[in-house]
Amino acid sequence: MSHPFDALQQQCRTLRLAETAKELPALLRKAEAKGWTYHEFTHELLSYELQCREQKTTERLMKWAEFPELKTLDTYDLKEQNALGEKQFNVLKELNWVEEDFTLILMGPTGAGKTHLSVALGVHAVQQGFQVSFVSMAHLMYILKTKEHIKKSNTRYKRIIGSDLIIIDDVMYMTYEAHEAHLFFQFIYDLYDKAAFILTSNKGPNEWGIFLGDPTLTTAILDRLLHRSEIITFGEETDSIRMKYRKTLFPETNGLS
Repeated sequence: MSHPFDALQQQCRTLRLAETAKELPALLRKAEAKGWTYHEFTHELLSYELQCREQKTTERLMKWAEFPELKTLDTYDLKEQNALGEKQFNVLKELNWVEEDFTLILMGPTGAGKTHLSVALGVHAVQQGFQVSFVSMAHLMYILKTKEHIKKSNTRYKRIIGSDLIIIDDVMYMTYEAHEAHLFFQFIYDLYDKAAFILTSNKGPNEWGIFLGDPTLTTAILDRLLHRSEIITFGEETDSIRMKYRKTLFPETNGLS
């Protein structure tokens, strides 16, 4: 014998309200117990479906972003660095720069918190409904070189170019061949005015030509990246946060024994 809710649940599934179909019996019992009006019940029903869809969208965007680890702005300690003040930090949190296709260049030594900040801003953007992609410069080059004949690279490339915010970690960490430099230029050219960027690097933009091997091409890339940009410099005097909070195998001693 079928349950009286079965027909309603099937109708919900037909209308692609899958989450509502599963929750419908509980919502109906709650409506009866609380004496909801038709308006109140309809509001609760649709609100539940919307909430579930938003959650699924966020989960999908988080998966697509491919963050190396989960970092949030709540865990970012402004006191541990000298690059940002509270006012600037709050401006970044508002994410207007994403909508305006700005480029943030986080520049400074290894371990100063550049990647932490970039990931935290990316996670925050996903939570606000933006599509974000995180990729290292080395892996981006691999994707650009293989997207025409490797399906996984092509899928990843399409997600990257469809993103509102693209985070490229460790920019100019190594020297690139002429072919790779042109691929990177074409990538930036195609996305100019279509996406916001966060670039992390331990080299200043004035040094990038050394790694790309083509000053003219470097200038063309920088013209587009720096058109609307903010360079956030983590000074050399900033101690490595990674080293400060590292786990150690041996306790501190005054000498060897």
